[in-house]
Amino acid sequence: MTKYIVHGGKPLFGEVEISGAKNAAVAIIPAAILVDGVCRIENIPQISDVTAILKILEQLGASIRSINRHTVEIDSRHIHTTRTSYELSRKLRASYYLIGALLGRFGRAEVAMPGGCNFGGVRPIDQHVKGFSALGAGVTTEGGYINAIVESGRLTGANIYLDVVSVGATMNIMMAAALAQGDTVIENCAKEPHIVDLANFLNSMGADIRGAGTDTIKIRGVERLSGGSYAIIPDQIEAGTYMVAAAVAATGGQILVKNIIPKHMDCITAKLQECGVEVEEQDDTLLVRRTARLKKANVKTLPYPGFPTDMQPQMTTVLTLAQGTSLVTEGVWSSRYRYVDELKRMGARIQVDDKTAVVEGVEKLTGAPIQAYDLRAGAALVIAALAAEGESEISNVQYIERGYEDIIGKLRALGADIRAVEEPDEDVLSTAQIS
Repeated sequence: MTKYIVHGGKPLFGEVEISGAKNAAVAIIPAAILVDGVCRIENIPQISDVTAILKILEQLGASIRSINRHTVEIDSRHIHTTRTSYELSRKLRASYYLIGALLGRFGRAEVAMPGGCNFGGVRPIDQHVKGFSALGAGVTTEGGYINAIVESGRLTGANIYLDVVSVGATMNIMMAAALAQGDTVIENCAKEPHIVDLANFLNSMGADIRGAGTDTIKIRGVERLSGGSYAIIPDQIEAGTYMVAAAVAATGGQILVKNIIPKHMDCITAKLQECGVEVEEQDDTLLVRRTARLKKANVKTLPYPGFPTDMQPQMTTVLTLAQGTSLVTEGVWSSRYRYVDELKRMGARIQVDDKTAVVEGVEKLTGAPIQAYDLRAGAALVIAALAAEGESEISNVQYIERGYEDIIGKLRALGADIRAVEEPDEDVLSTAQIS
């Protein structure tokens, strides 16, 4: 087991290169199953979720060829099974995208119930099932697996209205419908940048998908997708995390965040500027600096283009050091405040009532032993540790490494005092029992 040791209180200076988008990669890689040929995917982030999804494709029979650290070629022409490994699928939430891809290509899928982050609540896939059923699949759960099958062997286009705006369901149904017979219309769609990226990937392979990024997506099913090359967009959430790190670590720091799409960052940029952080846009970069005490702000997470739920823990960390009282309202996921108790160990003043957190700003945070409960909460705790006086020990860092490429190396290059150390398993158990 690994933990991070952080000595905080130092401003961050320098440049950071943003990796490919995790939320796009974990959908685009499964979507390669739909391609009857070789597809080359570039700008893939080096994170554990990507490693896991590539291993699943190999287990299914796909050929994976690494070109370099961020580029792979995937050949799915020799897939020999539609049943995924239970252990591999349980390691990540995005394994549910394998259902849409396998169902679309082969008319059947047997995928273990997804795992991933522990929010302490339920993240249902009922809208995914609704979409698959509308396209003609029978879906059941048995023995920890989601089983989907089309008796005729090929899905049929349909009109599908999502009861709630769901990123995962929008992307999964889009994949399933790409090779369906006839036309599919998905209404009340999510609009996140990685949805557009998935549609662009599929279209570059020969799909006919229109309207991604709007409320309504129209898909005309095609007979086959052929090979090609595609580069994944930069990661909006990784970029936002480093922007927050620049704002929180200490007064006087400055970070140039490189390889971003500024339009994707607007909602995060606006909220940081409201808090008194200076943000300058320069082509595909953002220069972020803080020269004074942070100001209070109210934040409500919403589907894109609203403030992203995946930035809620990081933004709450900013507000712990802001002058005055702020309100944070979670409008997307329930039970996403488990990290609050960890921030309290560091001196934060936060009270949570259902989906709302009342954050009373303090002068400083103090280092403490803390543990991550999920990916974005883990990133928030790293940021808090960078801002805190003294030493912090962060455990459960496997969650962080699910979505941040080389976070230790990137932060150290900015001047952070952070390192990863191995700890014996028995120490982990003792810490868990004490906490």
